[in-house]
Amino acid sequence: MSCCWRPLPSRTTCSPATSTGARRSPRRSRRQSRHRRDRGGTSVTATLQPTENRKRPRRKRAGFFSVLTAWLGRPLASFHLVLAVFGLLTVLGLVMVLSASSVVSLDTGPSVYTVFKKQLLFVAIGSIAFWIALRMPLRVMRQFSAPALAVCFGMLVLVLIIGKEFYGARSWFVVGPISFQPIEVAKLALVLWGAHVLVQKKALLHQYRHLLVPLVPVALLMFALVMMQPDLGGTVTLIVVLFALLWFAGAPMRLFGAAAIGGLGGIVTLSLTEGYRVARVLSFLDPEADPSGKGLQGLQAKYALADGGLFGKGLGQGQSKFEYLPNVHNDFIFALIGEELGFLGCALVLGLFAMLAITGLRIAARNIDPWIRMVAATVTVWLVAQAAINIAYVVGLLPVTGITLPMISAGGSSIVVTMFVFGILANCARHEPESVAALRSQGPGRFGRLMKLPAPDVYNPPQKRKPVRPSTPPRATGRREPATKRAGTSERQLHERRRTRRSVPVPEHRREHRRSARGRTGQPRADEGGRH
Repeated sequence: MSCCWRPLPSRTTCSPATSTGARRSPRRSRRQSRHRRDRGGTSVTATLQPTENRKRPRRKRAGFFSVLTAWLGRPLASFHLVLAVFGLLTVLGLVMVLSASSVVSLDTGPSVYTVFKKQLLFVAIGSIAFWIALRMPLRVMRQFSAPALAVCFGMLVLVLIIGKEFYGARSWFVVGPISFQPIEVAKLALVLWGAHVLVQKKALLHQYRHLLVPLVPVALLMFALVMMQPDLGGTVTLIVVLFALLWFAGAPMRLFGAAAIGGLGGIVTLSLTEGYRVARVLSFLDPEADPSGKGLQGLQAKYALADGGLFGKGLGQGQSKFEYLPNVHNDFIFALIGEELGFLGCALVLGLFAMLAITGLRIAARNIDPWIRMVAATVTVWLVAQAAINIAYVVGLLPVTGITLPMISAGGSSIVVTMFVFGILANCARHEPESVAALRSQGPGRFGRLMKLPAPDVYNPPQKRKPVRPSTPPRATGRREPATKRAGTSERQLHERRRTRRSVPVPEHRREHRRSARGRTGQPRADEGGRH
């Protein structure tokens, strides 16, 4: 017996590969692979491969325009765009007013923040007005549009009597340090009331009488009261509002052509009747003829824009506010933006107003209430046209009209009313059908709960009234109706009628005929009694 034993095999999970098992499996043909793939089977090799070695299909990244289109298709996208434009314009306006008014505040007050503090107060009041317009039901605004217009007419008459005169125009109510222009409220009242009238007469607007009356006479009366102040800038803005209302009401183009010719003639006449207006027109045509007088503002505005270059001199570093450019914090604040923020700052302002135009028209197109559609489109045209006119006369394309840059220029009543208009536009955005469904099903959201916004009303179209047709007599059928269906068919009347028939004498030949008929049947006839 041997003392050595054969060693035991090591404990392993796999046995050594034999020559037969070490060979690779034969490669499948393409036909077998296609058949296995069609049957949904999974190869053993793919199953045994680790997860990190598998090739996962790459997802295609969505482009910028695809993401933007998907975001714009969501409910409340228009509402968020209005809030974004509103916030950016408010912040930009406060910053530029602080920069532009520092020198004027130091000259007229004890601090460089005098004008800025007043502007900050008006922005706070305007924020409250924005919140009120955002919460107020639009049907309430529509109901009170006519009384508001009447109050505005009263204020326009009253300002001619007790108003204060600034820059040659009696257009302001002054109460302590606060001044107020009634023309700003009159613009909004004309928008709300004019849209209400045109929507009510929607079926009759193809007739000029219903299209123009009473909207145009009321607007002309308002023009006359504003020109008596006189305020050319306010009149131009009212004309823009009137034309926008008529355009969105579907007025024909020939009406606008005739109105443009008449309006151009009126503007030329008004411009040549007053000395300061003639001076403005002449300074626009040739500003270098009087560079230190009437042409000073136009030339200095162009110099400020040219000094800014691409990136500007820097915030607060502009020189035009050192009394080189009068009213730089009001009418000509766009020139200071170009000087301190450069071309990029001007492009930012233009981009914000372009976004406002697109968003406002989008809100008008997506709503189904005709009054909301007209109001949203008209206030959008009003704000964008006012900004375009201001920028145009700053760069020298139009004569100076005194129209401010919305949300950016320093002002009291203008900033408050403009913020109220933004609230109306945001409220119109919440009344889009998709937004109404989302807010009523999912709740108001964080911003809605913070602002305590009520759910928007669902639009119910007015019921069409059926026209009342006059009653017509029944058509003759050629058959005689029975006595019980004719007039006068009571029992007493029928009895009297039978008695009169019996009293009428019957001819002899009819009596003979009835006797022979009674003899054949053996029964009396139903009309025995002398009926003939």
